[in-house]
Amino acid sequence: MNRKYFLSIAIAAALTIGSFPALGTPANAHSSVEDLKKKQDEVSSKKDKINGEIDQKKSEINANINKQQDIKAKIAEFDAKIKDTENKIAEKTKEIEETNAEIDQLKKEIKALEEKIKERNELLKERARAIQEKGGSANYLDVLLGADSFGDFINRVTAVNTIVSADKKIMDEQKRDQEELEKKKEEVETKLAELEDDKANLVTLKQDLNSEKAQKAELFKQLEKQQASLQVEKADLEKESNALAKMEQQIGGEIQAEQARLAELARQRELEKKRQAEAEAAKRAAAQAQTSTSSSGGSTAAPAPSTPVSSGTWTRPASGAITTEYGWDTLNGKPRYHYGIDVAARGSVPIVAAADGYVIKSQYSSSYGNVVYITHSINGKTFTTVYAHMSSSSVSSGQPVDKGQQIGYMGNTGYSFGQHLHFELHAGSWNASKSNSVNPRQYINF
Repeated sequence: MNRKYFLSIAIAAALTIGSFPALGTPANAHSSVEDLKKKQDEVSSKKDKINGEIDQKKSEINANINKQQDIKAKIAEFDAKIKDTENKIAEKTKEIEETNAEIDQLKKEIKALEEKIKERNELLKERARAIQEKGGSANYLDVLLGADSFGDFINRVTAVNTIVSADKKIMDEQKRDQEELEKKKEEVETKLAELEDDKANLVTLKQDLNSEKAQKAELFKQLEKQQASLQVEKADLEKESNALAKMEQQIGGEIQAEQARLAELARQRELEKKRQAEAEAAKRAAAQAQTSTSSSGGSTAAPAPSTPVSSGTWTRPASGAITTEYGWDTLNGKPRYHYGIDVAARGSVPIVAAADGYVIKSQYSSSYGNVVYITHSINGKTFTTVYAHMSSSSVSSGQPVDKGQQIGYMGNTGYSFGQHLHFELHAGSWNASKSNSVNPRQYINF
């Protein structure tokens, strides 16, 4: 977003709105309206572009929110997996403890078995030593041949078989116990190794899950920062859009006011032409009457009254008789409050500014007719004077005027019942309710 560009557009538009002079010629007037419309189009185009950017930011914000929700769901999944893994690690740890206890018990059994094997080995050694001393297996034959009787022989055979069977049993048990010992050792060691591997794998899995969870959490923080940035950008764009919309509306009002001013200016030109034609006709008639009077020895007609300028800050706005004072009176048999003073006179009577100031409005209304509003700054206070029902106005909005400077002619326009000036004085800005109106006699000697 190019903020400098926006500011340049805003400043240029603001300057344009407030800097058009009150142009008098049709060509210049047409140009002022066209320039305003062009500026309005530029502002409208810029506003539409910014509104498009606002929509784009809204889409980005919604996409960011969706990503955050997805990441929250992923983090919740990781939390569940981590919890499950921790439970499995606890189970494996318990199994390892149980297996270690089993190994300890097995070690005791192995030790006891080793003692038994040791004892058997000693017994076999004794047996082997005795056989070696007796001459080996021949000793068994001597035993059998040394029998005194057949019954004795049978007894000796039975004894020899018993001894041989016992020796064989001892050897078989020795072999079986050794094999069982080796098998138990192998099984327990394998089980312990598997448990240790399982636990190590679970610990690695937990570390991986924590790492992925941390990455998701970091991504979530970044999305939150991005979300905050997008919200700020969106708010800035909305401010710009609102400013441009206000500017667009203001320019539209300026266009309407300029068009109304041009229409009023055209109407005033027509009135001025008409007044000038009437003045010329009156002048010719007066000249003819003067010629006629001079030839007959009579006196000349009295000229229209002028408006003398008094000393001080204020001066009387027009010459003539005071026909209506400020305050309550009646109009057409009904009571009303009269917010000004009416001055009436015949002929072409000039109207002058009551004090130094600036023309804030020069227009035509159905009630005031041709009316001029002038603002004054006197001793740090603001005053507004109103000059209504004039036949024509010779000043325009924004024009500075001096005390006693002519601003038009007394007339009978608008809601009026005879040629006169309706003059108002307001201590402050003028408003439709006329709450600031004061009696002009407080400041002006009529």
